[in-house]
Amino acid sequence: MSRLILGILFIILTVLIFYLSKKLYHIIPTPFTLPIFITSLFFVLLLIIFDIPYQTYMIGGQWLDHFLGPLVVALALPLYRQRHLVKKYAKTIFIGVAIGSIIGVTSGIVFAKWFSFEEVIIQSIAPKSVTTPVALSIADSVGGNMTIAAIGVMIAGIGGAMFAPLMLRIFRIDHPVARGLGIGTASHAIGTAKALELGELDGAISALAMTITAITVSIIAPFLLQWLL
Repeated sequence: MSRLILGILFIILTVLIFYLSKKLYHIIPTPFTLPIFITSLFFVLLLIIFDIPYQTYMIGGQWLDHFLGPLVVALALPLYRQRHLVKKYAKTIFIGVAIGSIIGVTSGIVFAKWFSFEEVIIQSIAPKSVTTPVALSIADSVGGNMTIAAIGVMIAGIGGAMFAPLMLRIFRIDHPVARGLGIGTASHAIGTAKALELGELDGAISALAMTITAITVSIIAPFLLQWLL
């Protein structure tokens, strides 16, 4: 089978599974039926069961991956629409992101040390709360493994999208700025997509928090790793 046909098949299958997952989520709206979780789980099992190399899937998957850049840029639209509120809460946003970034990196390092993980794993999961390209760059610069870093980013993003609404209800956090800050700081672009479902202001703040977090973590992660390891 040619690479072109194989790539097209994987693109069609990915879109189909995501579409069916969305239908299921509308019928049974639970964290475990979230489309991105179901789709990711399906392909992990598919590749493992049929012994398909990840590189083979990415023949088609890479074309879907190219949409990530435009998607992130598109998040600027709700941010622009809510710019007056962003200016109003600017101090709260920057303080919240700074604290959240420190906690995000520190928690990963501390828990990994608690479970006696190897140093390379700790270095890899430290930047788990930022978007993939930034996390991979940070992990590479501090001596981590980029594959493990990518897995950490996926877990943080999908976990945030799955359980953020539940956590917000448990802790009675109902202000859009607070919700957006928490989700964007902890769960980058995947969480931001979920924040947009809660409201446009939630999504705008989450997009901004995601961006500031990426910058902040890239600065503080090497220092925290050096201090805590």
